[in-house]
Amino acid sequence: MPLTYAVGDIHGSLDKLQRLMLQCEQDANGQPATFVFLGDYIDRGPDSSGVVAYLMEMQRRFGERVVTLKGNHESMAVGAIDGDAPLRMWFVGGGEATLESYGGVPPNGVPQAHVDWMRSLRLSYDDGRRFFTHAGVDPQEPLAAQAESVLLWIREPFLSYTGDYGRLIVHGHTPQMTGAPDLRNNRLNLDTAAVFGGPLTAAVFDDTRVAPLRILQAW
Repeated sequence: MPLTYAVGDIHGSLDKLQRLMLQCEQDANGQPATFVFLGDYIDRGPDSSGVVAYLMEMQRRFGERVVTLKGNHESMAVGAIDGDAPLRMWFVGGGEATLESYGGVPPNGVPQAHVDWMRSLRLSYDDGRRFFTHAGVDPQEPLAAQAESVLLWIREPFLSYTGDYGRLIVHGHTPQMTGAPDLRNNRLNLDTAAVFGGPLTAAVFDDTRVAPLRILQAW
């Protein structure tokens, strides 16, 4: 039975990512697996450049089995680097830590391959049972008609909505300072505040049920 591992916000926490991937490998125990990363790979944490390089290498090795979604922090970084958004906005969100991880250079010093990778990240992934995206969805719009700004930034009214989307919405973006993921009847939040001292979290899914089989965490 193929497995899917969905991973919450990383924010430069390369050590936790490496430990979590080892747990996932042990958990899969040779079964085929797809990895869905929910965005926010950079900013605030100590090794954003290392996280991006790690994920790019995973995609090189495993191809379509590694799905990397765009977070609002990747969007802010690309906007600042391309000159389409204020550098100040990115820095408020933790962009200075990202630049330091690349050697403290100005935005145009981030390797072009990394910028191109962040620019190309997709906004969502639908496996037929779950809809994976960074921040959430607009409850008033069909899943196929969601605006990019919503998928990257929304909190309310998404977080308090209790209706049925026809999918379990698997997301991050809103850190859970308890260190535990937030599972509701219609959504699962996997941002467990890894960059603020919490764990990095993965939910394990298969095709036998919509809800996660189990949760893995690396502190």
